[in-house]
Amino acid sequence: MNKLSFEDEHLKLLFSIPLFRDLPSNVKSTLLERLDYTLYEIGKKDIIARQNTPCRHLFVLLKGKLRVDIIDALGNSVMIEHIVAPRAFATPHLFSTDNTLPATFTVVEDGIWFTATKESLFKLISEEPTILKSFLCITGNCNRCTVMRLRALSHKNIRSRFVQYLFEQVKPGKSIVRMEHNQVQLAEYLCVTRPALSKEINRLVKENLIRVDGQEVQLLNVNELRQYIA
Repeated sequence: MNKLSFEDEHLKLLFSIPLFRDLPSNVKSTLLERLDYTLYEIGKKDIIARQNTPCRHLFVLLKGKLRVDIIDALGNSVMIEHIVAPRAFATPHLFSTDNTLPATFTVVEDGIWFTATKESLFKLISEEPTILKSFLCITGNCNRCTVMRLRALSHKNIRSRFVQYLFEQVKPGKSIVRMEHNQVQLAEYLCVTRPALSKEINRLVKENLIRVDGQEVQLLNVNELRQYIA
């Protein structure tokens, strides 16, 4: 990782994320002066943050893409999601009690990474209610991935876990799901074996409940599928 100088294009990206997007112009004009920040150029396969290490900075991915993995209780590496820029990440853990990162973040597409110290961000939040409000909203939204996985794992059989996963991924009013995981990753995510998951997906296809094209899944019978997670 190499340090970079901050330029206007980086500032535009920083102000596009929810945490800083709605700030008054006078706050935006002094933001960088009030944050103890560093800007990095990051490359593919760089690990920029590791699970169970202290979270001492605000992290913002300005450009690029990250893969998020956790090591579960059995020691398996499980891919949770991809983070696409521009986006802040690991935000809820900055001021948590144990203050440790729950996952490892690996670069999958070259990019630019902005960090600001916990102390400078806390001072800024305490002085600017607008940022505090945005920070609290983001913290709530960041728990979504954890909740999604727990909902899937709450089901006992493979079919129900997979169907729950599909409904968590599909956008309102749509019937096509673009899965973030391939089958190997999805099997790890759902805590099942890949052959068993593949077999269940094939059954759903034969029953005309779904259509699969690579990592794209079309829900053909939404009402019947919902019965498996009711």
